[in-house]
Amino acid sequence: MTIQARSLAGRVALVAGGTRGGGRGIAVELGAAGATVYVTGRSSASGRSDLDRPETVEETAEKITAVGGVGVAVRTDHSRPEQVQALVDRIAAEQDGRLDILVNSVWGGDPLTDWAHPLWEQDLEKGFRLLRRAVDTHVITSRFALPLMVARRSGLVVEVTDGNTARYRGSFFYDLAKSSVIRLAVAQAAELKPYGVAAVALTPGFLRSEAMLDHFGVTEANWRDAVAKDRHFAHSETPAYLGRAVAALAADPGIMAKTGRALATWGLYREYGFTDADGTQPDFAAYWAEGLEAEYGPLGDPI
Repeated sequence: MTIQARSLAGRVALVAGGTRGGGRGIAVELGAAGATVYVTGRSSASGRSDLDRPETVEETAEKITAVGGVGVAVRTDHSRPEQVQALVDRIAAEQDGRLDILVNSVWGGDPLTDWAHPLWEQDLEKGFRLLRRAVDTHVITSRFALPLMVARRSGLVVEVTDGNTARYRGSFFYDLAKSSVIRLAVAQAAELKPYGVAAVALTPGFLRSEAMLDHFGVTEANWRDAVAKDRHFAHSETPAYLGRAVAALAADPGIMAKTGRALATWGLYREYGFTDADGTQPDFAAYWAEGLEAEYGPLGDPI
């Protein structure tokens, strides 16, 4: 199937962690498909989070509305159950109890990830803080949001992760967080299946986020200049690609056939036919098989 224009008109979505990166890409593309999107995060016009990034939830909401959706920004710390409960209560009150799509995309673990040391040399407090940000927030959000879907006996939960195989991701707490998010999708799928609600994990390839562009000192307009610094960057993808994957999943009437699976942009584009913002169809798994497998081993089979 291919994505139809306005295929999500009338649907209500919550993108938790939609301030920037993949979360923003998902929120905007859901809006482009016609959805009303509640976008949340800790960075807003009233103040930045400790990540000290310039992007805000209000900016994301404006982008959603600009492409034809309805964007609603709600500053929320998803590690705080009372704030998440208030958020869900607001959605229920404003949307007559309706929530069709829940995207758990909260991360915030980049400054806490230690890529240089094994577990026995790492700072435990930083590691546990990473897990609280990347895993606990997802559990808390689902705990309060899922009753809206269960009551209507329909919906889709998307757990955004990194990788869809059991391959070790290079840092103990990072790997534990991203692997745990896949298990969150599996567990939610099992409990939600009797109610007609699907849950999947979804990974992008090499994501060309705002932070990654800043890291290489480029913008989206001249991002290819960074390939000289990292040849793998030539095979990166924008957050819109991930967003279009989510929009396609949400519009698929046969989504229950995928519940409990760990999916990837590089597999879904073949099925749904979506492209990245520039019309290309990046396939990081194919690039890995051709250019990286000899050095790093096979990517592995999907979980």
